[in-house]
Amino acid sequence: MRDPSVYALFAPLQTLPGIGPKLAEVLAEVIGGDRVIDLLLHLPVEVQLRREATHIADLKEGELATVTAYVHSAQPGQGSVPHKVRLMDETGFLTTVFFSTPFERVTSMLPTGSQRVVSGRVELFRNERQMTHPDFVADPQSPRALHRKTFEPIYRLGQGITAWRLNGFIETALQHLPDLREWIDAELVRQQGWPAWQTSLLAEHKPQSVWSRDVTEAPAERRPHRERLAYDEAFARQLAFGLARLRRKRDQGLKFNVAGDLRAKVLAGLPYSPTQAQNRAVNEAVVDMQSGQPMHRLLQGDVGAGKTLVAALLSAEAAEAGYLAAFMAPTEVLARQQASVLTALLAPAGIKVAVLTGRDRGKARAQMIDQLRQGTIQVVCGTQALFSQDVELAALGLVIIDEQHRFGVNDRLKLMQKGQASHKFTPHVLAMSATPIPRSLALAAFGDLDVSVLDEKPAGRKPIQTRAVPVDRLEDVLAAMRRAVERGEQAFWICPSVEGEADEAAAIQRQAFLSSELEMAIGLVHGRMKAREKDKSLESFRNGQTRVLVATTVVEVGVDIPEATIMVIEGAERFGLAQLHQLRGRVGRGSRPSSCLLVYSKPLGAITRERLDLIRRSEDGFELAEADFRLRGPGDVLGLRQSGIPQFRILELSLHSALLAVADKDARLLLAKDPNLSSERGVAARFVLDLLGPKNELEIIATG
Repeated sequence: MRDPSVYALFAPLQTLPGIGPKLAEVLAEVIGGDRVIDLLLHLPVEVQLRREATHIADLKEGELATVTAYVHSAQPGQGSVPHKVRLMDETGFLTTVFFSTPFERVTSMLPTGSQRVVSGRVELFRNERQMTHPDFVADPQSPRALHRKTFEPIYRLGQGITAWRLNGFIETALQHLPDLREWIDAELVRQQGWPAWQTSLLAEHKPQSVWSRDVTEAPAERRPHRERLAYDEAFARQLAFGLARLRRKRDQGLKFNVAGDLRAKVLAGLPYSPTQAQNRAVNEAVVDMQSGQPMHRLLQGDVGAGKTLVAALLSAEAAEAGYLAAFMAPTEVLARQQASVLTALLAPAGIKVAVLTGRDRGKARAQMIDQLRQGTIQVVCGTQALFSQDVELAALGLVIIDEQHRFGVNDRLKLMQKGQASHKFTPHVLAMSATPIPRSLALAAFGDLDVSVLDEKPAGRKPIQTRAVPVDRLEDVLAAMRRAVERGEQAFWICPSVEGEADEAAAIQRQAFLSSELEMAIGLVHGRMKAREKDKSLESFRNGQTRVLVATTVVEVGVDIPEATIMVIEGAERFGLAQLHQLRGRVGRGSRPSSCLLVYSKPLGAITRERLDLIRRSEDGFELAEADFRLRGPGDVLGLRQSGIPQFRILELSLHSALLAVADKDARLLLAKDPNLSSERGVAARFVLDLLGPKNELEIIATG
């Protein structure tokens, strides 16, 4: 049984003195939770020095300082003139200034003749020291004065929460910090030289040196404490993933005991042979689907690695077993394109493919829903329209999610529940990502999934010649594009923004410019267009009616135009490596040689120059993703801040990413020995799950 002091960590904030219901709500918004432990996990963002001055004469301009002195006199202000209270000691005077505080309140804090401790930023005004709105004023014998800190932790604040108030609440909570049993493997603690959890938490809130906001510049004595707390969070997350995997193994899944005849028919109709990586991924998934346990697998592959063929072959397995495969894409354009590709692959085997998106209305939609209900369709491609209440996916056996990082766990579960509603079994799930992700980020985002990697490209794919070109050579770029169009080829021209008077690289302005220069109709696609307009423009480009398409990054993923051989990316210095690689992958899909021209503006910074040099030299998406992570950090490694990458409270991915792999190994070893977490260490591990475990989406996985 746990000590009562341990339970106090999970008590509501209102159990702390001075926190009522309304303040608890405001505080919970700031600290990200409504428990005492959430308050303690709200760590400082920096530490500043608040020097203790012996006398007023010791105060230096610009410093944060605290001094004890006697209140000499008070002078009320009026209008824009502030109230002033002068303090004195044997070395001189200090003026405190108050602009908006009522004079009665000022004099009650600083009554004439009393001794007071005052602290704040020191200024010089007409050669006299002053403090405008001191951070605190207190009687020398008051708790605030007696417990003041020289090294003061600075926390993120919110409206209605002052620094001193938050500091006081944390101070109170720390007084009840219990001595907890260790949950990390003892040998790992010894190897790393990590302190105990309580010691590290106290060190964060009661610092003994100044810290910068840049955690990479933390003082040496702080690093083991911060690293220890970061590891705890990593361990809690990977443990939750491990428990989710174990729980799913206990679920009853569909067992696809088929001979693979339809899969063989699909393969026989191909004009090429699958790569070894594709065969390996299919075999791994087939083993999952024949196990009687629900498959939860991530198929990660570089641009052009052939994920759609893997999805098609697994859909054939589902169809042969008598189940529906639902293929979910992030946009209507991609859903319809995938339906077209899957139809070409699966129709020779007699497998019927349909598409359902938000565009489908009226009678056509009703007929489609009826066919899905009756089970006369074997594969359906769609967007979030598949979640609609009136859409009944009879005998749903396989859920395929394209561009997994664009969907949350909730989306995945909604489709799975469609299958459970029809036949009480959990459908198999294949999540696909064309965005190579560094291993550390993949562990953080997709740790609950088994992973198959397509690490080779289909035979016949020619390298894409990539060159960096300064914008003052735009005429050369136009000439190359004109020659390609005259040869019957097609070209993309990517712009970093939609429109802007001062931005020549904006898509709308660039379309007009190219129309004039090339004397032809130029297509346009950007995010502000209506779905129907985008579809129409893409379709015109796909069927060759327009030879050049100006676009923003809406074509970053999935758009497949085999005749497109030139990719121009204007303002290339504004994009990350992963995004440049994804955009480049829109060409090189046919039999002709392809090229990518990175048009940049001078001057280039060192990091930007390195980024463009890397993309020019490498077509390995995984190598580029690791480099992007190193150069830009995790926030934009996917080109956008995607929902798939979680937000941590303590762990900094750019600094502590290696800890995720260690934590994953540790969690797997613990669960292999103690799947019920009933051992002494297992019980402690359950506690760290409650203490630091992820919220929201991962909770749904672990309990779903």
